[in-house]
Amino acid sequence: MDMKLLAAYAPRLYFDKKEPFYPARVGVSVIRQDGHSPSFRRSFEHLEAGIDYVIEFAIYWDYDIQHLYELEHVWIYVDKAGEVADAEASFHGKYLKALLPYGSNLAGKTVNLYSQPGKHAFSPVPILFELLPNARIVTDQEAGRDGLTLPEWYRAKATYDDQTNELVRAYQQRYHRFTPAFEFVPYELAKQESLFVPWEVLYEEIPKRIEAELAIIRHTLAGLKEPWEG
Repeated sequence: MDMKLLAAYAPRLYFDKKEPFYPARVGVSVIRQDGHSPSFRRSFEHLEAGIDYVIEFAIYWDYDIQHLYELEHVWIYVDKAGEVADAEASFHGKYLKALLPYGSNLAGKTVNLYSQPGKHAFSPVPILFELLPNARIVTDQEAGRDGLTLPEWYRAKATYDDQTNELVRAYQQRYHRFTPAFEFVPYELAKQESLFVPWEVLYEEIPKRIEAELAIIRHTLAGLKEPWEG
């Protein structure tokens, strides 16, 4: 897997100027006809004629504003000439078309996408986020609400309990809650070469990253009295 070649297709992301979290790692997979995503519930059984392969970028954050652990996805459809023929991106457990009509948000191999403030769902147009009824509440009053969320494949899931969730909630409420500006600034994902690894590598890293963040949270809150209010 030529990681540098594949990373050149990574999207340019636009983040709210008050966004507290940026990608920590990007797991890359190449999917061909009849292939399956290794980290998202979807398959690619009927690729259109002319599509050579799909690049899956599984973009990992240590945090979503409401929880610890965050994985979002972008899929780039590459044709036999090496050009971008289509793109899709994750949106709250589902996915949307990531290319606007006539490819107006595509520059060469780079798709321009906006990231929902704090939540990181993707859209080719930022106005979509302001149409979500809770777009401001989730980053403020509801910060940390979900505690630690884990995917089904996470091996150590049974080791975490309600106390762990409460620690994450307290940490997010105290240190990360914010009000979005809905003004977006570009983030050149493709230039962050050290972030890109095969998905299999990221899969093994995620449990370690979660443990490291939990250690930071416990240490940070240890000197405070419950409910961790200063």
